Amino acid sequence: MANAFKLTNLTKTFSEFQLGPLNLELEPGTVLGYIGPNGSGKTTTMHCMVGLVRSDGGEVEIFGRPNDLNKPAWKLDIGYVGDTHVFYENWSGGKNLKFLSEFYPDWSDKIVSALARRFNLDMHKKAKALSTGNRVKLALIAALAHSPKLLLLDEPTAGLDPVVRAEVLDVLFEVLETGERAIFYSTHILSDISRLADDLAFLENGKMTLRTPKDDLTDKWRRISFRLAQSNLKLEAVVSRKHEDAEHQVISSDHEVTLKQLGAIGAENVQENRMTIDEIAVQILKGHKDVANTQS
Repeated sequence: MANAFKLTNLTKTFSEFQLGPLNLELEPGTVLGYIGPNGSGKTTTMHCMVGLVRSDGGEVEIFGRPNDLNKPAWKLDIGYVGDTHVFYENWSGGKNLKFLSEFYPDWSDKIVSALARRFNLDMHKKAKALSTGNRVKLALIAALAHSPKLLLLDEPTAGLDPVVRAEVLDVLFEVLETGERAIFYSTHILSDISRLADDLAFLENGKMTLRTPKDDLTDKWRRISFRLAQSNLKLEAVVSRKHEDAEHQVISSDHEVTLKQLGAIGAENVQENRMTIDEIAVQILKGHKDVANTQS
């Protein structure tokens, strides 16, 4: 079976920024969290994938087909929620969706009605009168109504209040339970990723620095404290450290490696604590050199 998408040496250059060369792929049925600071290239990646921006080089394949704008059948496999939500502002939400339905043979009014009820969304209200949260809901309904095999979600919960965010995430969980649908999810709200993602890809300054299963991070990373008179330590897999006299605290990207070394040098009162995805991602995005090496 073809990958849900495959990016090969994808590049896009602006005056002071270059994305790529980017190589990334996603298997059907997998959720990939795309993590990076603002301006790292996450939105540009998705814009290149859906044809909103023309790349300067490389290839984009959607289920084995190139994203050729002259042969747009590949778009039928994609549901896209962008960083902005563009509607005909003087049309109602329902009229906007009716217009979109003309482009998708597999469009389901049943899905639209069910999600509108679920979201308590007034489909008769004009788009310009919708709140930010309701615009996201309308965009998500539009993305899901034709049962796409690949969802591209660019910061879908950014700016939402906690209640609306929870509603959106609950719907995404249900989507994942109803088929082999792949999701490419860009966000800086890492608690969302900790719930949804199977794998994580980290992007910084247009370059992918790490791609890893989420569980590998939570299994390996630890905060470790210990007592040792020696201060000038060279510990493997340690990406951050601080100490006061003989009391040490470190962050390890592979706790088994670090603990083995601490045992060999006679460290005492060794304690370890698990880390959240949020905490781990902060360390990775700081660009510590040891991170990529210990995850390879």
